[in-house]
Amino acid sequence: MKLTVIGCGYLGATHAAALAELGHQVLGMDTDPAKVAALNQGRAPFVEPGLNDLLTKHTAAGNLRFTTSCTEAAAFADLHFLDVGTPQQTGSSAYDLTQLRTAVRHLAPLLDDGALIIGRSTVPVGTATQLRHLLDEHLRDGVRARLAWSPEFLRESRAVQDTLRPDRIVLGLEDGDTTGEARFRAVHADILATGTPLVVTDLPTAELIKGAANAFLATKISFINLMAELCEHTGADVRHLAHALGHDPRIGPAGMRPGLGYGGGCLPKDLAGFTHRAEELGTDTGLLREVASINQHRRERTVALAHELLDGTVTGRRIAIWGASFKPGTDDTRDSPALAVADALQRAGAEITIHDPAALENARRAHPQLACTDDPVHALTDADLLLHLTDWPQYAAQNPSDVIKHIAVATVLDARGTLDANRWRTAGWSFHALGRR
Repeated sequence: MKLTVIGCGYLGATHAAALAELGHQVLGMDTDPAKVAALNQGRAPFVEPGLNDLLTKHTAAGNLRFTTSCTEAAAFADLHFLDVGTPQQTGSSAYDLTQLRTAVRHLAPLLDDGALIIGRSTVPVGTATQLRHLLDEHLRDGVRARLAWSPEFLRESRAVQDTLRPDRIVLGLEDGDTTGEARFRAVHADILATGTPLVVTDLPTAELIKGAANAFLATKISFINLMAELCEHTGADVRHLAHALGHDPRIGPAGMRPGLGYGGGCLPKDLAGFTHRAEELGTDTGLLREVASINQHRRERTVALAHELLDGTVTGRRIAIWGASFKPGTDDTRDSPALAVADALQRAGAEITIHDPAALENARRAHPQLACTDDPVHALTDADLLLHLTDWPQYAAQNPSDVIKHIAVATVLDARGTLDANRWRTAGWSFHALGRR
């Protein structure tokens, strides 16, 4: 099948490469010439495991290419996926749908009769209805286009796997659109053949599913982090508590990892946007606002513990930080808990040095006042405290008996819970962790 992907940022570039891997002829369209040039050379402008391999494979084979021309995209296919960004509005928690509306306005006059547009961007409920009116307003006389919604459920650092082997696919359709469903099933035939569930529903339900999923995930993370603080006050161990809770099938272990909390460009934004829209519709969102508050408190708690471990003040003290990205496997530093902690400590007077395997360039760009190094051992040289803030496997693999030789005061705070406490203590470190005595 011939398909287009409109918008080739993180979501769209991954989606386009995955569709090519499924055997389709794919044309990605984006307004950024530099991004398009890089993608046509098989290079993603961000770190995502496995993506460059797919881009190189399929651009070389000729079944994947990218363009800046909306006219070319409309002529290439009559099935178009909308993967454009929906960032947070400046000064508001609501979604900014400018890119989405612009894409529809530019594409609609170029469409032929029977074209199918499938939205994948994360949006507030009711967006598809607005886009339906926008489509009808800009379509040529006599042309009718179908609109559907299939939200994405990608996790950064696992996006390729999540696209090719998802745990479910959701499709929202306009009433009675059996043709649209049949065409969608044909696109995803190989995935559906493996037994992946397809949930077919209406447009507003499809829009709500993504927001509800992220809101529930955030709730689960904040719940276990609330339990972690309770464990700190009582001498309990949150790791054992989470393990026991996970055995209850009504709760499950997924998402029950205590630590510094969630961050990134999606989960915080999506929770805020979902909450904003719910409040517009008159829904009580007290629970969701508390979820966000607990998540923010984890960062504040880590900063407070750093002060405690340095006898009440960080002024003039050297602090080494392992981790800058919001999670391992990515260079994404948007709303990074690690950088939020680093920035707060630096503003309090600490001398900060950060290491990260992939995100140093983005960290320097976002926080030029923070010192960075490409050597994790150099980061802690002569430091008074080591903070483990992003759980890259490289950090857990470090030999604490070796790195202790470089630090001035052998104290470590593990805010991600992935360092081996016994190993570090045996090596002579004063070891502390969130959610543990």
